[in-house]
Amino acid sequence: MQKRTDNFSKFTNQKKGSAIKEAMRQEKRKVKAEARAAGEEMREKKKAKARGEVWEKPEEKRIKNTSKGAAIRPEKEVTERSNKPTFTKRENKGNTSQPITATNAPRFKKTDASEAEEQMPLNKFIAHAGVCGRREAAELVKAGKVTVNGDKIFEPGLKVTQSDKVVVKGKAVFLQKNSVYILLNKPKDFITTANDPQGRKTVLDLIKHATPERVYPVGRLDRNTTGVLLLTNDGELAQKLTHPSFEVKKIYEVTLDKPVTKKDLDLIVSGVTLEDGFVAADSVGYADTKTKNVVGIEIHSGRNRIVRRIFEHLGYDVKALDRVMFANLTKKNVERSKWRFLNEKEVRLLKFMNKSFIRKNKTAE
Repeated sequence: MQKRTDNFSKFTNQKKGSAIKEAMRQEKRKVKAEARAAGEEMREKKKAKARGEVWEKPEEKRIKNTSKGAAIRPEKEVTERSNKPTFTKRENKGNTSQPITATNAPRFKKTDASEAEEQMPLNKFIAHAGVCGRREAAELVKAGKVTVNGDKIFEPGLKVTQSDKVVVKGKAVFLQKNSVYILLNKPKDFITTANDPQGRKTVLDLIKHATPERVYPVGRLDRNTTGVLLLTNDGELAQKLTHPSFEVKKIYEVTLDKPVTKKDLDLIVSGVTLEDGFVAADSVGYADTKTKNVVGIEIHSGRNRIVRRIFEHLGYDVKALDRVMFANLTKKNVERSKWRFLNEKEVRLLKFMNKSFIRKNKTAE
């Protein structure tokens, strides 16, 4: 066999480009893992300090725990058949001993109660605290208006527990224990928000004696729009009802400055192009065939002021706008400015996203 030249040997022995790239990727992963570990260690130290405890590394805590229970051999004593350390649990039955592997090693009760608490993303925590919906909560976090244990946080997905001190806009918030669902027949001149810096009347003023829990409106109605409005502290449900992917049904009664032509009704159903894109109603028709200036419209889009903008685009002035249905909820037997709690059946239908009020029979994920 012909002997290889030195140049050919160098070529065959050198690292290929893919191997170099893989080594670089591994190095980056290692650096990121170390950064995450350092960040987690810093957060755990602050939690321990807030509880008045002395923080210990997990390895130190494990050694202390095991010193109170079964004796553990050094991890270097590894069997030839497995890389897992082998332990010996001593019984009071004579001099016999039973080998214990990592799978059946004795378990010790956690001394840190916070480790047993449920973790959830920060924006979900804020939503379940009754501050706002999950998407709005994410925006608050990104805007730097939320602190956790004294640190300003910008990542909505940061995992927190009930023992963490979460502050939104200077106010501490806590998880809600009791879910509340309120249907309000909204009147004019009330804005759909939890609070207003200008001191205007809000929908919460109308239900302030309804419940001690902090609730917030699901979606928005304009100041001069009346009708069905849901308020709750169930952040998960609010997220589903307002998310564009579910296209929850809404029905409005629109009073206009002049009769609407049949041509324009057909155009509303076939669709019009507004400044923020194309939109089409699911159905539309005259509520009063004599005057033809009162129209009923069913639509799934949740875009801002969408019904008003559709009619203004066609040259009509909206004199009154009343939402008569939202999802499976109507204002039947609820007078203007009054409210009532939802019954169990209504809540159940909302939570399971009943196909009667979402488009294309979409179901909750």
